[in-house]
Amino acid sequence: MALETGKRLIRIGHSPDPDDAFMFYGLASGKVPTGEYAIEQVLDDIESLNRLAMRGEIEVTAVSIHAYAYLSDRYLLLPCGASMGDGYGPIVIARRPMDLEELRTKTVAVPGRLTSASLALRLALGEVATEVMPFDAILPAVARGEQEAGLLIHEGQLTYGQSGVHKIVDLGEWWMRDTGLPLPLGGNAIRRDLGGRAISDIGTIFRRSIEFGLNNRQEALTYAMDFGRGIGRPLADRFVDMYVNDYTLDYGARGRRAIETFLARGHVSGALSNRPAVEFAALSG
Repeated sequence: MALETGKRLIRIGHSPDPDDAFMFYGLASGKVPTGEYAIEQVLDDIESLNRLAMRGEIEVTAVSIHAYAYLSDRYLLLPCGASMGDGYGPIVIARRPMDLEELRTKTVAVPGRLTSASLALRLALGEVATEVMPFDAILPAVARGEQEAGLLIHEGQLTYGQSGVHKIVDLGEWWMRDTGLPLPLGGNAIRRDLGGRAISDIGTIFRRSIEFGLNNRQEALTYAMDFGRGIGRPLADRFVDMYVNDYTLDYGARGRRAIETFLARGHVSGALSNRPAVEFAALSG
């Protein structure tokens, strides 16, 4: 699709969350040049973005690593833009304390079937009953007693204590104890049919946006605050610090091994029908 400017339109999807917004600040502010491409933000929750990518309807998007298992024929993973929980991650909460054996008898509200949090829950607990809800409705539903337990992603991992609920298990902690690896939650996927040069160019532009945010942290954080759903600056800063780090600039060998292990275990568990080949785009610059 061509724009009036003559630039090639590239839509990049991301969740309306502080960490994703922080990564995108360099592009959203116009402070990172985009060359021959016109970059358009597409904001939606991660499960909706997963579904959009399943249909191949977006050029570049944040996706759950779980969902990538079903996207690898059409998309490559960019080597930048990762959200990795290095000893922390999605949290299962309930209104009262319980052990994992009891938790396995409950129905857990989850933020989407294709989320990495849902796959991590399956790996940690085995077969467990789940009910899909919007991610931001889970914490209040558990606090009101409408759900027996809930799986929290995004800033709910930090704010749940204000609602009088109890942490039952941090899946990032569990994964680290079990594997010694960070928990791969989200990545950015780019459609293969864009072609090698465009894939390299766009991936490099996005990496520069991440670098710009890290090098201009306070102004990027101010922008990201608009996506924090009411959390204060210190909490938003902490959340960004959790998920925008060295892995975000490049997965590195350890991050790539984490993805391979996560998807391989998903396949062995029966949660994934196939074990996909994990391929990363090559970037320039």
